[in-house]
Amino acid sequence: MSEYILDTNILILHLRNRPDVTNLLKQWRQSGKLYISTVMRTELITGMHPHEEERTLALLDSLVSLPVDSQIADLAGRLMYRYARRGITLGLPDTLIAATAIVHNLTLATSNVKHFPIPELEIYPLTE
Repeated sequence: MSEYILDTNILILHLRNRPDVTNLLKQWRQSGKLYISTVMRTELITGMHPHEEERTLALLDSLVSLPVDSQIADLAGRLMYRYARRGITLGLPDTLIAATAIVHNLTLATSNVKHFPIPELEIYPLTE
């Protein structure tokens, strides 16, 4: 079974009480750890309302946060360069999350598949 790194939108769907997403996260958690990038943590906190803070931070603290190190930063830079030459702009946060998944051999769970046109990235697509 794969191990998963979660994109920001997956946690937002969970926090909005989407039962299918919540059940999937519970299922995956029973099989192993769930990961996030520290970049994703920043993205989620940025959009958080004060009344959501306690629940959001509890969720984030229950996941394994993977930091952006030089290997991840270098890969993200290379991916952005490679895709820019093809006329495709990759966002920095998404590219750092993708690079984290690739470096740690994790499957990225996301509902924004179009943000990740990277063939070497394994994706578990969810719908919003």
